[in-house]
Amino acid sequence: MIRVVALILLAQPATAETYAFCWVGAAGYTMEGVIGYPDGASGIVTEADVTTFAITGYRDGVPLGSWSLADRALGTTFELRFDADRLAFPTGGSRAGGTYQAWNADGEVENCGDPGFGFNGGNNAQDVCVDGTFIEASGIAPDTPLTVAPDPSNPCGPLPLS
Repeated sequence: MIRVVALILLAQPATAETYAFCWVGAAGYTMEGVIGYPDGASGIVTEADVTTFAITGYRDGVPLGSWSLADRALGTTFELRFDADRLAFPTGGSRAGGTYQAWNADGEVENCGDPGFGFNGGNNAQDVCVDGTFIEASGIAPDTPLTVAPDPSNPCGPLPLS
């Protein structure tokens, strides 16, 4: 994933803001990703604004699958909110409050990372899907922050040893 993030970052035009991010779920599930949007954007960036978006899921460091804008098809769930001023994904799982995230996965588990990998930040939990299967064990509290990485070559940094 480090090489993929590095290549994506290098391929971006000079007029794009690009950041890596990390999610650490339960039971050894993690996700690394990259988001890019036009330079100078402020306030909330949505799925309509992003120019680059890719995620890769892992369990205990082993890749599970990935998803990107290039994989987006008609009917794919993709709802995204990113605060470009605070460099943070609003979390908490409320659509009305602008804190819902659904990336190749919906909160009803009807469109759930099939194919590949999906992430859902709903009102019950943040969790993942792999090839159409909801992974309930991955779930963590809905208001848990997603970390925007200071080091894009290592979005999750050193993970704690268990």
